[in-house]
Amino acid sequence: MRVLECTLAIGDLDAFVARIGEIGDRHETTIQAFDARYVADRTHLERSVELADRAIARGENVARDRAVEILLYAAGRRQIDRALEMGVSEGESEAVVLVTDVSTGNEGVRDDAETATLEELAELDAVVATGPTLERRNEATLCAFFEITDAEREATDASLAALVHERVALLNVEK
Repeated sequence: MRVLECTLAIGDLDAFVARIGEIGDRHETTIQAFDARYVADRTHLERSVELADRAIARGENVARDRAVEILLYAAGRRQIDRALEMGVSEGESEAVVLVTDVSTGNEGVRDDAETATLEELAELDAVVATGPTLERRNEATLCAFFEITDAEREATDASLAALVHERVALLNVEK
């Protein structure tokens, strides 16, 4: 799995999604773009990919599309329309674009495909800048999106990222 941390300026969301889909198909990779405000850290995305792949392998997936299944896990939600809030939208925003090989269980086998995909994504007109976006977390936004209360945070010494990871993992329990 690789990520492109960037600022996107999207004029037409449908055209952007179609374009990254074409790039993914060409390189045999799965691409999912996230609004960086809702991503706790890289582990958040790694775990979402692992759990989505496991659900697909077991035939327990909700979405037909692997990228959407990854989004469901990352958002900690079973409803696609609610999970889409975590995706990118029209306008300018900081983003994290995840790229992963489509062949599950073969991590590291097709690093060249992931690299080629990232290079092509970075050249898209919608990418206005590349640079760190995961480092600038807004705790209030993460807490609100993942419904993490002050009481929950006070009851544990776990980090906010760990609490988000827990939400991702709990999605399996809620099915």
